[in-house]
Amino acid sequence: MSSTGDPAPQPGTLYLVATPIGNLEDVSRRALQVLGDVDLILAEDTRRTRKLLSRYEIHTQLRAFHEHNEDAHAPDLVARLAAGAQLALVSDAGTPAISDPGYPLIRAAIDADIPVVPIPGPSAVLAALAASGLPTARFLFAGYLPRKRSARQAVLRGLQNEPGTLIFLESPRRVAGALADAAEILGERPVVVARELTKIHEEFLRGSLPEMARVIAERTLRGELTLCIGGVSRGISTSARDHEDTVDLPGLEERFELLLGQGLARNEALKVVVRETGIPRQEAYKALIVGDEDKDEPDQEEKI
Repeated sequence: MSSTGDPAPQPGTLYLVATPIGNLEDVSRRALQVLGDVDLILAEDTRRTRKLLSRYEIHTQLRAFHEHNEDAHAPDLVARLAAGAQLALVSDAGTPAISDPGYPLIRAAIDADIPVVPIPGPSAVLAALAASGLPTARFLFAGYLPRKRSARQAVLRGLQNEPGTLIFLESPRRVAGALADAAEILGERPVVVARELTKIHEEFLRGSLPEMARVIAERTLRGELTLCIGGVSRGISTSARDHEDTVDLPGLEERFELLLGQGLARNEALKVVVRETGIPRQEAYKALIVGDEDKDEPDQEEKI
């Protein structure tokens, strides 16, 4: 005589819920529904999350989940998920696990075949980039720069040749030092300091790295900061700027064709490439306009 036990419970779902970075109105209906329906919300700071929940009359149980306890609590939480519990993970603001706690739990849930579902929403990184006026086709988000100057400078040196826009998060106390180091290592690049995004005192400070390092050193900033720094010029080698053969034609042509595909006239697209790369206009013209016309001409053998 044999008997079968109860079927294994279906696992729950771990929801990664993006929350407002400032303005509490910047939350989706889907995010609110998930936060109201789950069994437990894991919050980096329960006090901040409770303000959001109170605003929308959500009474789901909260539990602190931050960098100091995430490794210890992850096994228990995965067990709850495996038993069928529905959990939501939120950070102080923005998308969980992006320079915030959550990775150990997410990795453990995936390894246990538990569904992990993102609920997208606000992001300081993308908001700052979109409004920065810097190129957006390629960017690199590098999180927070190290606190120690030597380590910070090492990170910046490692990014010297990155062509995409560089994005960092920074605290008001360390931003002056970060900008000074960036100016020393990266040179005369454009930078945008985005402060208090989506809040009443939202501000965008724009200029070159050396200029902005001087400006910020004389100011006392408050609130969350996001730094967007222009990438390295892709067109000309800094060690041999005067030689035509140092022009990075594939990179230039790719950007030029993309701009043309967006509807820009050739002269307008050329202006954008010159502005983004720092290449002398005449060299860009010869590489992209004259060179392009030469390609359309048949070679001598074809003419014959």
